[in-house]
Amino acid sequence: MSVIEHVHEQPQQPAARAALQGWLKTGLLFGLALYFVYNILSGNLANYINQRFAWLSYVAVVLFVLLGAASLLELLRRDAHEHHDHEGHEHHDHDHDHDHSSVSWVALAVVAVPLVLGTLIPSQPLGATAIDGSISLSGATVTTATTFTTNPLEWNVLDWLRAFNASDDIQSFNGRQADVVGFVYREATFPDEKLMVARFTVSCCVADAAAIGLPIVWPEASSIPQDTWIRVQGTFQVGEFRGDTVPLLIAESIEEVPQPEHPYLYP
Repeated sequence: MSVIEHVHEQPQQPAARAALQGWLKTGLLFGLALYFVYNILSGNLANYINQRFAWLSYVAVVLFVLLGAASLLELLRRDAHEHHDHEGHEHHDHDHDHDHSSVSWVALAVVAVPLVLGTLIPSQPLGATAIDGSISLSGATVTTATTFTTNPLEWNVLDWLRAFNASDDIQSFNGRQADVVGFVYREATFPDEKLMVARFTVSCCVADAAAIGLPIVWPEASSIPQDTWIRVQGTFQVGEFRGDTVPLLIAESIEEVPQPEHPYLYP
């Protein structure tokens, strides 16, 4: 290869690298848009955020599509410009522009990692393994904005904890009937006849999720697998649990149920 040919080919390397980075960036932007669309259509969005903020995902789809389209048009414009410059033998200035505007490999990796992980790791809501002992028995950890005018048999775990927190007389819950749904949570220290029916509350997204639960008394509690979604019907009786005096739900029936469409509760 002559010296003249070597000098002529050298400037093409940064241009080729910039073009590759540009195509990867475009693919990632469209990939993120498709990922959000998939989560919206599949219902997996409920595993990540409070449904009040679902509209942000629709905004994200539009933004990623627009950014991807802009990036694609820029690449096509550059290709046309390169072809024109190649015919006119004007490589130097054009290659300089490529290097100046191209994104870095690190930036591409930062965007690609969450997209790849989100695609490869199955979407599922938080469960018992995410609690690690940090589960609340008090409604003090959530807002108390509930108006207790609905039928108590329609209350969920969060509603009951709010009611306990708002009451000055915990004994007043003796004999109150409840019908709640949640997943099974047990610790090694729990007696065989006790478990907790648990849920996660989410104010914004799973990053601020907090586990709450009601203590359940059931003779065969230890035989129900961890994370099983159950419906518990029973009557409250104040007793001791984890060293505290709290209303215990004495189960009259427990049945396995499918995971709810929206597994989280929203304060």
